[in-house]
Amino acid sequence: MTDRLLATMSAITHRYGDVVALDGLNLEIRTGEVLAILGPNGAGKTTAIGLLLGSLRAQQGTVRVFGHEPGATAVRLRRGAMLQVSGVPDTLTVAENLELFSSYYPAPLPVLRLLTMAGLEKLGDRRYGRLSGGQKQRVMFALALAGDPELVFLDEPTTGLDVEARRSLWNEIRGLKATGRTAVLTTHNLEEADALADRIAVFHQGRVVAEGTSAEIKSRAAGRRIRCITSVNRDEIAAMPGVARVEVSGQHLEVLTARPEELLRELFALDSELRDLQVTGAALEDAFLALIRDDDQAKAA
Repeated sequence: MTDRLLATMSAITHRYGDVVALDGLNLEIRTGEVLAILGPNGAGKTTAIGLLLGSLRAQQGTVRVFGHEPGATAVRLRRGAMLQVSGVPDTLTVAENLELFSSYYPAPLPVLRLLTMAGLEKLGDRRYGRLSGGQKQRVMFALALAGDPELVFLDEPTTGLDVEARRSLWNEIRGLKATGRTAVLTTHNLEEADALADRIAVFHQGRVVAEGTSAEIKSRAAGRRIRCITSVNRDEIAAMPGVARVEVSGQHLEVLTARPEELLRELFALDSELRDLQVTGAALEDAFLALIRDDDQAKAA
């Protein structure tokens, strides 16, 4: 598998004063995959991306991208990045900004192609400073792809986009993989990670606490999700054996349980008029929360 590695982080520890941002972290990025990095705020995601981009230097451990130091020119010409901060000139049009950024690369994608990929075909002549937040987000995506990168980092790429624009951008991200490119996605949108990622790495307190496909991560949350409308009190359900979590969603209760059959028997015995019942597998959100909770409990023990 090592011949497929594009980037590696090995035994990385990074501190900000007394705060440990990364704690002996190991991570691999492989050719032709979409890797989603998930984690609560403060988990170390931003620091890890900064190290991979070369904007930070590793204090302990080794980071390699395409076999080089992350900040090397040979690396910068082969990767792109869509970050939450931007220095895009407000007075230039969208097309002018794309032409400017493309001029930095030896073999950039055509501007028309970039406009199409980002859903900006009708906005090429509009000044960047006059765009909405969602439109600016799409420009940032196009700029990240200007150099036709082999590896692209996407930080919260669909923030501020409506449903249609989000789905369109998802298709373009899938298209990156289809052409052999690699994408590293950091997102708080678990639906997005579930839809796009070939592999997921869950960060917590500076370490990778779980890694694998979405299905493999979901398997870490044992049980089923039950959704129904019932007169049974939420607190009463929460106290039943095997119940991990109970949430209210409008008229519905959503219950994560390791004993679905037993719980359903009890619910029907208490509420013969229970209705609108759905039973599904655990969602990625369930597994994510379970992993964070289990890691916290293990450290507290």
